[in-house]
Amino acid sequence: MIEHLKISLRITVVLLVITCGFYPALVWAIGQAAFHHQANGSLIMQNGKVVGSELIGQNFVGSRYFHSRPSAAGNDGYDGTASGGSNLGPTSKKLLDMINGLVTKYPDTKPAGGIPADAVTASASGLDPHISPENAMSQSARVANATGLSVAQVESMIHARTEGRFLGIYGEPRVNVLLLNLDIDKVAPKK
Repeated sequence: MIEHLKISLRITVVLLVITCGFYPALVWAIGQAAFHHQANGSLIMQNGKVVGSELIGQNFVGSRYFHSRPSAAGNDGYDGTASGGSNLGPTSKKLLDMINGLVTKYPDTKPAGGIPADAVTASASGLDPHISPENAMSQSARVANATGLSVAQVESMIHARTEGRFLGIYGEPRVNVLLLNLDIDKVAPKK
């Protein structure tokens, strides 16, 4: 019996060292070597300061910036520690009231097809950094007017930042709001 306990104790220590030491260190090293930017949060640096992440949405206000989709993460939205949707179902009066409120406050040009759904609804995580190309296009006149750029210039920037479907079949075309707003700052710096 004592011999069996010694063997099981040795196996436990060896597996502990492998699964809690070597394996995590190997995965970390591969991540740093092969995917350094992604493994460190896909952070965007500007003038030595982190201005955001390509992977996490943030709230943009003012007329010179493209606005992200609404967020249900936390009390004020975009709270990474409270990631999650509202969990309100399609028959929820609270959800309908929230959407109707956002629709009435919608500040931008309403496209022929109506207000883009992602302009008045939150993503499942509440932290989606992307909007649809239609949502971005509907905001282009406001951004152009506020920055002094032409609508054609702004729309060209939207087309340049539009990402296609993953592997050509998964998901929908999308525009990263942070990267698009950084492009706006480069071309039309704040006064």
